[in-house]
Amino acid sequence: MTHPDPDFLAACRELLGAHHVLDGAAAMAPYLTDWRGRHTGKALAVLRPATVEQVAALVRACAQWRVALVPQGGNTGLVLGSVPDASGTAVLLSLARLNRIRVIDPLNRTITVDAGCILQHIQEAATAAGCLFPLSLAAEGSCTIGGNLSTNAGGTAVLRYGTTRELCLGLEVVTPQGEVWSGLRGLRKDNTGYDLRDLFIGAEGTLGVITGAVLKLYPQPKACITALAALPSPAHALRLLALMQDHCGASLTGFELMSRHCLDLVATHYPQLPRPFACAHGQYVLLELSSSESEAHAVALLETSIAAALDGAIIEDAVVATSVAQSRGLWQLREHIPLAQAAAGKNIKHDISLPISRIADFIAATDPLLERAFPGVQLVCFGHLGDGNLHYNVAPPAGVAAADFLAHQDAVNRIVHDSVDAFGGSISAEHGIGALKREELARYKSPLELSLMRAIKQALDPLAIMNPGKIL
Repeated sequence: MTHPDPDFLAACRELLGAHHVLDGAAAMAPYLTDWRGRHTGKALAVLRPATVEQVAALVRACAQWRVALVPQGGNTGLVLGSVPDASGTAVLLSLARLNRIRVIDPLNRTITVDAGCILQHIQEAATAAGCLFPLSLAAEGSCTIGGNLSTNAGGTAVLRYGTTRELCLGLEVVTPQGEVWSGLRGLRKDNTGYDLRDLFIGAEGTLGVITGAVLKLYPQPKACITALAALPSPAHALRLLALMQDHCGASLTGFELMSRHCLDLVATHYPQLPRPFACAHGQYVLLELSSSESEAHAVALLETSIAAALDGAIIEDAVVATSVAQSRGLWQLREHIPLAQAAAGKNIKHDISLPISRIADFIAATDPLLERAFPGVQLVCFGHLGDGNLHYNVAPPAGVAAADFLAHQDAVNRIVHDSVDAFGGSISAEHGIGALKREELARYKSPLELSLMRAIKQALDPLAIMNPGKIL
């Protein structure tokens, strides 16, 4: 990428006003470092449009001057997908000012929003309209729906409601040529050719800039009941999942697996959080049931299921939250695992998915491989067992400096990802590819898949200005 014509930034200032074209180092700094603090890129400028028309005009200017652009929402991504590289030749396009709730249609059960809307604000707007928007992530107070769509985010409710892709009915996208495709149709059925929406969801800004979306809403449940079950192994957790699905059906909305080491970490770094059991167990599962009937119905379902699991020796113990505060306390145990990891020091993270039936076998096979290669290594395994997504993180052995252990990242990744591949899984479940996993994608995707992906990229973005260096 060559350096731009000096008139490029002048054109951007004319479009946005000088106040929203940031090119000083201090002003740009908050946008250029990724959320985990591993990489700081460089940019020609940070551009802050407030309307779809401004986004389109900026993209046309980028195409005219052959300037690459990196779209960014809340910058909470984990794979270096929303920050520029170190070349300093791209602009960063912040969608933070596109933050309107456009329309809520309770009868159609849809909400139409700008891409820069913070996820929590969408949840709150849905609640105010008597509805539920079920996407829920640890970063929901700062991540934006555009970023959620660009990475096809998952979260804790995928088991019942699906990923962000399944929660989206329509999109508005600025193409790499600066045209606006308005696909904001609130239709459950629209069989009129290629599904362009699905091209842009999960594309991480490499095919266009998502500026708006029509999202599905659901009825608010009458009650949500939470429980924490203690089990000896991941295999028992799979048996519990099958039992809960048989007993509860669609009422089962959350099923989160946490290893003993995960809760030990949380207890060490957040001692104020509850410790529900008197003794430690090998694994834990956080369960949530939502009932459209009543709290009594949800409690009866859960108690019957827990009793059956105890009778069948599937679980060793369980606690059921009897108040909103207790429920929140149990969820905080799960939500504080990444925070406890960060407090403990740097580690090597993996966001993987597997066929649900093979998860226990994967863990049983992969843990020993890592322990033999790196004696004393600490495995922090947790995730959304109900949809096959594990956060399989590898921390240094006690007494080994994080920097020394991180030098082995490629070797650790090879063990984990080769095992994932052998078990028919994916190296990225909900975080995306970005720049961090680009080389890994090339290793595990077939040549035909990569060729088809490159053909789509070339067809839609022939100038290669959209988020270069990401995915491909």
